Amino acid sequence: MKLSLGPIPYYWERERVIAYYNRIADAAVDIVYLGETVCSKRRALRLSDWLEIARRLTDAGKEVVLSTLTLIEAKSELSYMRSLVENSRYLVEANDMAAVNMLEGVAPFVIGPHVNVYNNRTLELMAHAGARRWVMPLELDHDSLVALQAGRPAGLETEVFVYGRLPLAFSARCFTARAHNLSKDDCGFRCADYPEGLFLRTREGKSFLNLNGIQILSGDTYNLVNEVGAMRALGVDILRLAPQLQGMLEIIEVFRRVMEGNLELSFADAILAMQQPDGFCDGYWHGTAGMHRAHAR
Repeated sequence: MKLSLGPIPYYWERERVIAYYNRIADAAVDIVYLGETVCSKRRALRLSDWLEIARRLTDAGKEVVLSTLTLIEAKSELSYMRSLVENSRYLVEANDMAAVNMLEGVAPFVIGPHVNVYNNRTLELMAHAGARRWVMPLELDHDSLVALQAGRPAGLETEVFVYGRLPLAFSARCFTARAHNLSKDDCGFRCADYPEGLFLRTREGKSFLNLNGIQILSGDTYNLVNEVGAMRALGVDILRLAPQLQGMLEIIEVFRRVMEGNLELSFADAILAMQQPDGFCDGYWHGTAGMHRAHAR
């Protein structure tokens, strides 16, 4: 079983991104996903910058995957996606069917969590198109994974998102800009003011949602550290963590130690709680409302 770090969902300035991945180069992750997946207006890093980061991570022994945008709205975005597809060196994560169509028959690829893979027939179609790995859609539960694993095509790796704020939805409208009474075209890159998203709370002060440009994230953090053993038994190949600004190295270490059987789950949950000011959730995995938590802290 391997450990991966997904693409950064937030808008960080160039220097912060480079410094972040310099630290990740020494972290105990096997796979690192790079690139902008949320908004094409976020151009702090060019493709050449991402490729340079990819080179450094590869030199550090990591497998690097380039991730595509999730919502395609313009020809310029298709052009940029084509540049990723034609990079010829790194595996590409397709987060949109347009990317799948570009990659089919051209190069092996990863099916990202935002492509609707809900049954074994779809898995077969993706494998036939050239997918070598799929990331389970975030809203699927344990029983769904059991069924999909039972009919998984040979040679297709399974990756499951196990920690981080859940990306729930994407929209043509920019929620962060709207919160400041700005239009999307004249947003002033206000999402850069919120390096971990703009939090929304209920009137009672409970964590509710997190606005990140055109993306809506869960307010609570999805945490499946208690399910690592169950996933191993199901033959899951890779566990995915979502990047966050603070405490990422500690989070990586916790999951690595749990995977290796060197940390009790109760201690793991307590350590993770120290890195997360709001609550945890795991409802989707248990087939209930996503914001629920079956395992208390």
